[in-house]
Amino acid sequence: MSHESIARLEQAVCGVFLGKPRVVRLVLTAFFAGGHVLLEDVPGVGKTILARTLARAVDAVFRRIQFTADLLPSDLLGTSVFHPKTGEFEFHPGPIFANVVLADEINRTTPRTQSALLEAMNEGSISLDGVTHPLPAPFVVVATQNPHEFEGTYPLPESQLDRFLLRLTLGYPAREDELRMLETQQERHPLDDVRPVLSAGDVRAAQEEVRAVKVEESLRAYLLNIVTATRSHRRIRIGASPRAAGSLQRAAQAHAYLDGRAYVVPDDIKRLAGPVLAHRLVLAGGLPHGSGDEGERLVAEIAGSIPVPL
Repeated sequence: MSHESIARLEQAVCGVFLGKPRVVRLVLTAFFAGGHVLLEDVPGVGKTILARTLARAVDAVFRRIQFTADLLPSDLLGTSVFHPKTGEFEFHPGPIFANVVLADEINRTTPRTQSALLEAMNEGSISLDGVTHPLPAPFVVVATQNPHEFEGTYPLPESQLDRFLLRLTLGYPAREDELRMLETQQERHPLDDVRPVLSAGDVRAAQEEVRAVKVEESLRAYLLNIVTATRSHRRIRIGASPRAAGSLQRAAQAHAYLDGRAYVVPDDIKRLAGPVLAHRLVLAGGLPHGSGDEGERLVAEIAGSIPVPL
């Protein structure tokens, strides 16, 4: 795919989701890496708009699922309905069958329903009544999560957190960006003017091209040095896993691809280390996984202490 096409996609998303080019770049990094994104922030900062804009800009099927305490796995995956006339069961797919799935307030539902996402996120398919149903490609889950101190939330299981390629915090927009937002939304929402820049087939092809981005042996060693350092840090009880190392490499490849490079550089790894690794760590002192900014600070501290290969 041409770099101009990627630039048009990024421009289309940034034209609606104002003032957060770094967040947009990281979400696109996960999308082209074939990974999922966890957005942790307070309500109203644009998480839904970001997911909707991405889906519309790539001509993809979008579904929003509001996670609540009474949401059942069948509400997510679908169900088989018996037809007396034919004597057979017919599968009715749930909202998970989409290219971009917004799992809104994912930590407001029970662990049972949260775990129903695991196979879909990991395998790109679901199993129901002994039958495997493939999900459409590309397939990415953009999940939102309220801060843990909010009432009525459940912590995400470790196995599910590990399936998210990146965890990001959006934050409030700068004043000038919020003023521009009020201006652009006065008469109609700019999302209404977004037109497809890429097709789903273009994205699938780009995801294959990401796998071909070159990672030098010295950079793989550098990446692994960062990951293994999390396993012996005095303020980290459980460090990053081998799956986390693979996720960081894939994210670095996608980041390089978005920059128009066919090779990874050390900055790709350093910029992605926090969003990829922090939420997978269990910190000392009984703190929750990654503990938001604290986990990011620890990963940045570790990455800064590892010599960069020349």
